[in-house]
Amino acid sequence: MNAYLLLANGMVFAGQSVGAEGVTVGEVVFATGMVGFQETLTDPSYYGQIITQTYPLIGNYGMNKDDMESDKIWAKGYIVREACTTPSNWRCEETLDSFLKKNNTIGIEGIDTRHLTRIIRESGVMNGAILTTFDPADPANKAETDKLLEEIRAYAVTDAVKNVTCAEPEVFNPQGETHIVLMHYGCKRNIVRCLVKRGCKVTVMPAFATAEEVAALHPDGIMLSNGPGDPAEPVEVIENLKHIFELNIPTFGICLGHQLSALAAGAKTMKLKYGHRGANQPVTDFESGRTFITSQNHGYAVVGDELPAEMGEVAQVNANDGTCEGIKYKKWNCFTVQFHPEANGGPKDTEFLFDRFLNNVKAAKKEAR
Repeated sequence: MNAYLLLANGMVFAGQSVGAEGVTVGEVVFATGMVGFQETLTDPSYYGQIITQTYPLIGNYGMNKDDMESDKIWAKGYIVREACTTPSNWRCEETLDSFLKKNNTIGIEGIDTRHLTRIIRESGVMNGAILTTFDPADPANKAETDKLLEEIRAYAVTDAVKNVTCAEPEVFNPQGETHIVLMHYGCKRNIVRCLVKRGCKVTVMPAFATAEEVAALHPDGIMLSNGPGDPAEPVEVIENLKHIFELNIPTFGICLGHQLSALAAGAKTMKLKYGHRGANQPVTDFESGRTFITSQNHGYAVVGDELPAEMGEVAQVNANDGTCEGIKYKKWNCFTVQFHPEANGGPKDTEFLFDRFLNNVKAAKKEAR
């Protein structure tokens, strides 16, 4: 079946349908990872977005239940150059096409993803739609196309955290020696795995849980998860964080958790032209002088110069564009990073940050005795 990608600027790409049929509208972004496509699709941080994979062959090792980062696909659509129909891997359970169909996710293959990526790089992320219902390039469909273009141009990702967070607390590894509260702003399962394999009991809390609810659990440490959307939108979460930090419990924030912490500290965030999405983003750490290759997925960044000096200091920056990648706080027992040290698809160069966080937790427990 034919499928089409219609961008907000009116450009049309024609290809073939993969996954479900119909029409889907979202913010078109690109991700540069060669692997980890299942983790990408099931990452709640992609809520409201249509993902373009720049690597030309996707699905070549198939899909399986173990690599899920959440219970479902959160992306609005999926764009690939070629969707592999004959995956080869001992862990493979199904093809990309069947996985997309099972999750009712509309996709398109067979388009020039390099051309599309260059458009996004030059123009910035833009809204678009994938459809199988009609050809938007056909003059006979002008009325339908114009109506769809209105919908595309009006689209915005809103209430992202509210839509992806959990409804109730959930406990993992209840016998763990160190109790960590994980604030669920759209968290990936591998954050839980990284903590559990280090002997932690993990209580996942809804994004809008108050400082009183967190304190009642008597945690040894707090983690602030990744998540989707404009970090300045969930004002209630930012206000809650100010009170959570006053508990003086060791805290570690990742991605959206990093951005929300900075906003709580009085800094500002900005929308990036096309974001950082992929597994090859270089981050320079000022303390060690080392540069790490990291996995990232974000469309916004903290404006490092806006962080009040008495609150903290920028600890890491992106070696490509100089944007803020990490903050070490002075007023709070907290450090945060923009990248993903827990990335299941790799690279795992910065997973040691979980150990740094737990060392902070142990030091705080020792001091409290």
